[in-house]
Amino acid sequence: MAAYRRHVAGATIFFALYLAGLGALYSAGRAYAQFSPAEVVAYTLVLFGICLLFGLWPDVDTSSVSQELFYTIFLVVDAVLIFTHHFEAAAYFGLLAILPIVSKHRGWTHSWWATLLVPAPLLVVPALFFEERRFVGLPFYGAAVVGYVSHLVMDGLLLRRRRGRRALRK
Repeated sequence: MAAYRRHVAGATIFFALYLAGLGALYSAGRAYAQFSPAEVVAYTLVLFGICLLFGLWPDVDTSSVSQELFYTIFLVVDAVLIFTHHFEAAAYFGLLAILPIVSKHRGWTHSWWATLLVPAPLLVVPALFFEERRFVGLPFYGAAVVGYVSHLVMDGLLLRRRRGRRALRK
């Protein structure tokens, strides 16, 4: 099975667990009542999409399906920034977009701190724009972190599997 398929499968399983936890949390406070059924479905799909994207993100540092996907997204975003005359933002975005390429595979993109830092804009940006609802980005950040963690677990970098004694002697 191709690595990206394994990561999609892992992110899907991790998302199901995250959604179950989120559902339990929301139903305990009846917070879900504020959403229509269509909004609940849309919200769930957006969270799932974020989880999948961040489940693939760490492999952006090597030639892969993930790299093709993200650099296509980066190209579109940068082009929109340029065409809308946001040149400074386009320059910063371009600079940030090349960072994974200039690092080695399984370098910083596969680290625990990147798991928390890379999705941080999903938490910080909404907090800047919605002061009265400061934590509106928290479920999105959570979905991103869960997706990222799924990737590191699937690669054996978190929760490393213990090897038998025979494997250790070799």
